[in-house]
Amino acid sequence: MLHVDRYFSPIPAVRDIARELYQLAAAYPLVCPHGHVDPKLLALDERFPDPATLIVIPDHYVVRMLYSQGVPMEALGIPRVDAGPTQSDPRRIWQLFGDHFHLFRGTPSGAWLSQEFEGVFGISEPLTAASAMRIYEQIEACLARPEFRPRALFERFRIEALCTTDAATDSLEWHRHIRQSGWTGAVRPTFRPDLAINLRHPNWGAEIARLGAQTGQDIASYARYIQALEQRRHFFKQMGATATDHAAETPFTAELSSAEAETVFQRALAGRATPDDVRLFTGHMLMEMARMSVDDGLVMQLHPGSDRNHNQQVFERFGPDRGCDIPLATEYTRNLKPLLNKYGNDPQLTLVIFTLDETTYSRELAPLAGHYPALRLGPPWWFHDSIEGMARFRCQVTETAGIYNTAGFNDDTRAFASIPARHDVARRVDANFLADQVSRHIISLDEAREMIRALTYELVKKTYRLA
Repeated sequence: MLHVDRYFSPIPAVRDIARELYQLAAAYPLVCPHGHVDPKLLALDERFPDPATLIVIPDHYVVRMLYSQGVPMEALGIPRVDAGPTQSDPRRIWQLFGDHFHLFRGTPSGAWLSQEFEGVFGISEPLTAASAMRIYEQIEACLARPEFRPRALFERFRIEALCTTDAATDSLEWHRHIRQSGWTGAVRPTFRPDLAINLRHPNWGAEIARLGAQTGQDIASYARYIQALEQRRHFFKQMGATATDHAAETPFTAELSSAEAETVFQRALAGRATPDDVRLFTGHMLMEMARMSVDDGLVMQLHPGSDRNHNQQVFERFGPDRGCDIPLATEYTRNLKPLLNKYGNDPQLTLVIFTLDETTYSRELAPLAGHYPALRLGPPWWFHDSIEGMARFRCQVTETAGIYNTAGFNDDTRAFASIPARHDVARRVDANFLADQVSRHIISLDEAREMIRALTYELVKKTYRLA
């Protein structure tokens, strides 16, 4: 199914160079510094239950596309908040997936899935309504074999390091289990304190109680709250973490005085936080997270600009992370100025910024990353993690920031079996971008060879301190 020259230019001179550069890129192992694979998967190393549970149900890209065409989430086996009935037969779910697979033509999900089917499971025919059950049986037969268990696939995929995303109060028991098992796969946690910072989240109070329990103190003041977060960061670092991750609606940053922060914190504890409190406290805590990163060396990632759970009906019926998040227009130059002015010149800080607003690439983000030593640009994220999205990113960012102020690639996925496909797409797109530059005599072929190694392997290891 897969053409050897997929995603390369049809111009022979460019395509020939892209082939050579891609072959160099393909030789490097995979470094996965940011993603959402459950560490329990690799801790228990049990066989995957069935193709639908592996490929369809957990993938919000798949679910959102099918839902947009009228397929009920219940029919896809998505669990309901009220524990109401949903489809439990994986074969019926897979057949429904096959009936609608044509919807993914031309999308990144279509590219990833086709490569996953062929590269991981050896499937040589397209997924259609007619072929769905044959393909299901072939994947099912693979999953029954020991070489398709999670750890075996981890090694087959040549994953050098894989970082998960974990709440500030996570016990990291599965990471501990992996360490104690004697298996040598490098699986690292990432500190994500969003729930402990977002005052408007309905479970914020419960998270603060958990934070207190984890650190052995009653968090009745802002000062103790900060101490508890610092303590948890230290624990994560002991467990192998090299990075933190933060989601925010906007990249707004502002520094409150200790007294102002205490006042807002006490209002939140009493359940009386205002919308302005939420905004100011989030902006202040991003400053605090940058300060802590300067102190402890954890790389700081910031993912702003998503209106989470936009479809209220789906959120109430199925909960969060069901493919209902929508990008927002976002401003960085003024919003990040307080943080960058205080910490952006400090060599101890690495701040990796992602965006869902492509209009900011050349106008704001590339100029900021092209100046502040602490700032690096994360790869195209979410809706722009695609062939054309990656090409737009390189074209709009490289002239101002170069490639060495970017952070390489990360797959940002929950779909474990799709990891090689996602990296392969990025490597092919980068090879084609550099080949075009060589063909136009902007860079030499020798420079392109060095640059493809950087984009594929070196930048991500350096940025995330995984060397």
